[in-house]
Amino acid sequence: MRFTDRVAVVTGGAQGIGAATAAMLAQGGARVAVVDLTADRSASIVEKITSDGGRALAIGCDVTDADAVTAMAGQVFETWGRVDILVNNAGITRDNMLFKMPEADWNAVLTTNLTSMFLCCQAVQKYMVEQRYGKIVNLSSRSALGNRGQVNYAAAKAGVQGLTATLAIELGQFNINVNAVAPGYIATAMTAATAERVGATPEEHQKHVAASTPLRRVGQPEEVASVIAFLASDDASYVSGQTLYVNGGAR
Repeated sequence: MRFTDRVAVVTGGAQGIGAATAAMLAQGGARVAVVDLTADRSASIVEKITSDGGRALAIGCDVTDADAVTAMAGQVFETWGRVDILVNNAGITRDNMLFKMPEADWNAVLTTNLTSMFLCCQAVQKYMVEQRYGKIVNLSSRSALGNRGQVNYAAAKAGVQGLTATLAIELGQFNINVNAVAPGYIATAMTAATAERVGATPEEHQKHVAASTPLRRVGQPEEVASVIAFLASDDASYVSGQTLYVNGGAR
């Protein structure tokens, strides 16, 4: 129970890596605010957590809206009296080649995948600074190194790594650790959508990716969640400003 008495906020918590992370933190004793675009989207994972004996709260929040993010952080603090852990997981894809990408898709991905993290970090840091304790884990991606058809997503996820390194410098004096996790191919709804974009079924796409991955398989949400949980715990008390790739050994 390494998260006993801790309060965690997980954005994009309704499915995939976010849901797996929320469940894992709750299993470790944390009280978890499961944040997604609407509270209804988070209801099923909150129900699962509570039925397993954990404590969780579903919160609807558009993480690209500064006022909504401030209100969300305030609600968590008012409910549980502190904010110890922030996992910035919310994200979208709008894949296309550069010459065909609408500006609106560029802006949507940068705003949802990068600006939202700035807003969430800014909103919770005041509670963490007062406590002199905090753990922030941001979701980057293997795509930060470049990925065909994802110029917007790759740019956003590379920006996450710069954001993470800078916040670690600024917030370290307040005993706040800031790190990032960069998953490779994980079996989620997002990668299933990518498969459809290239004209394949999720199973076909996963088989293709697995063939070029040293571990010869794709990752599962729980495998990323376990790394996030490590960085959110006191086991990683001297780790900050780092981006850890979780991609089965791919290069």
